[in-house]
Amino acid sequence: MPLSSRSRRIHDIGVSDSPAILVDQITKRYGDTTAVDGVSLVVPRGVVFGYLGPNGAGKTTTIRMLLGLLAPTGGTAQLLGHDSWSEREKAHRSIGYLPGEFTAYTELTSEEYLRYLSNLRGDVEWSHVVELSERLDLRLDVRFGTLSHGNQQKVGIIQAFMHRPELLILDEPTTGLDPLIQREFLTIVGETRAEGRTVFMSSHVLSEVEDSADIVGMLSAGRLLLEKRVDSLKELTVHHMTLTFDRLPPQEILERAAGVRDVVVDGLRVRLTVEGSTKEVLAVAAPFGIESLTSVEPDLEAIFLGLYRPEVS
Repeated sequence: MPLSSRSRRIHDIGVSDSPAILVDQITKRYGDTTAVDGVSLVVPRGVVFGYLGPNGAGKTTTIRMLLGLLAPTGGTAQLLGHDSWSEREKAHRSIGYLPGEFTAYTELTSEEYLRYLSNLRGDVEWSHVVELSERLDLRLDVRFGTLSHGNQQKVGIIQAFMHRPELLILDEPTTGLDPLIQREFLTIVGETRAEGRTVFMSSHVLSEVEDSADIVGMLSAGRLLLEKRVDSLKELTVHHMTLTFDRLPPQEILERAAGVRDVVVDGLRVRLTVEGSTKEVLAVAAPFGIESLTSVEPDLEAIFLGLYRPEVS
């Protein structure tokens, strides 16, 4: 029996249990404008999922529908097994959320605001709040309204992480952070995954997602271009390699290897392009004495630019 569309996606991503997020053909229209167009996603538990796309692609609209803050025009979504719309209160108990434009009570200090939230939740260890503030270099005794945008963002990050939620949904979390704090934030994200918790993180900064994500979904003009594990995604792209041999290079053998094109021989040096996996070309080249090898590996930016085709009006 053929797999359904949703079952096939679960199979392709490699989900063995109930996923943290399951989205099936979710759509949002405003009159004649379609902001999100039939997006389906599967986010396994215990991973970092990078939701990528340029500004205006529909990332924030997707997140608001996931959280039940915005009613979809069509389709369904589940968070931790709960329907995002009809059971959102149950889902929210185990979620940490950072909106794209975070704000708080301006007259309260960061400590007063975070204590207020921790008292509402009742499941926050204050020592964990202090630890997060120290790691992010945030003073807690300053009024929120006087903080820089970057420091306000740190407060938003802390309120999302402080109760150690099972699922974190973060919309452009590194906005306004300096590079050192960005690095520390990504370390915290990695620690969260190591604890078996799940992070769904939208971003238009491809490099930061590449460093932290296990799976990425790429969005353009409201449509999902792909959803794949980062390691398998790179195997689908183009590699530029230079091999230096200690004897006459096996040009004809290299040209017949899977995915190889544009073979240029210069003495003992061979420059070639490989589409997809480089395993076969390395296997056939190895017996001929490789002295050195360099390979320009694709990054997510190159992958995305190769897939992204803006609509022409």
